[in-house]
Amino acid sequence: MNTPEATSTTGTGATNVIRVVIADDERMVRTALRVILAAEPDLEVVGEAGTGAEAVSVVRGLRPDVVLMDVRMPEIDGIRATEQILGTLADPPSIVVVTTFENDSYVYDALRAGAAGFLLKRAAAEELVQAVRLVARSDSLLFPAAVRSLAEYGRRTSAPAPPWAARLTEREAQVLRLMATGLTNAEIADRMSVGPATVKTHVASVLAKTGTRDRTQAVIAAYETGFIAPR
Repeated sequence: MNTPEATSTTGTGATNVIRVVIADDERMVRTALRVILAAEPDLEVVGEAGTGAEAVSVVRGLRPDVVLMDVRMPEIDGIRATEQILGTLADPPSIVVVTTFENDSYVYDALRAGAAGFLLKRAAAEELVQAVRLVARSDSLLFPAAVRSLAEYGRRTSAPAPPWAARLTEREAQVLRLMATGLTNAEIADRMSVGPATVKTHVASVLAKTGTRDRTQAVIAAYETGFIAPR
């Protein structure tokens, strides 16, 4: 496996450009991801890292908007690197775990560590680009594979309804269930026939009542506690 020194590039100064760091121990994978992202005018790869420790260092130095994080890397793995980044930066980037391993524990551990989403390396280029854009604006990134894995985990660990469940309004409960299907705010608004601003308000209320910091953590809490039953 390749473990090169971390590299970085300077930004273009363009407005509304999403700055991305790629962390993967395989140079070929990093190159492929860079090529895909470089084709998009609103995305810019500003740095790379070949180990988990390098990823933490590069992110602290460059402060990107989004990190694409491999799971299995030398020194420290992607899950531990995610924990360190999110636990030490005041305004951390959104992290998308990108891996070849379709293993429930990896999905769950990555999201529990605070990753905003999870993608398999075999995902289409369009899915990768969409993932970066979605997490950059703090929207939903729970693609079907990740949702199914969470559902399976929920089946094994389901518990009585949590205290916060009774505090959710009917609309908030509906929003949480739709969040778990991977819908964005705009898609939820369309499904519920309300405005996006209304959905955003409901999401904020759900996070406050469940005591979670983002949409992904709220969905995990819903599955863990049995509030959402796997189908």
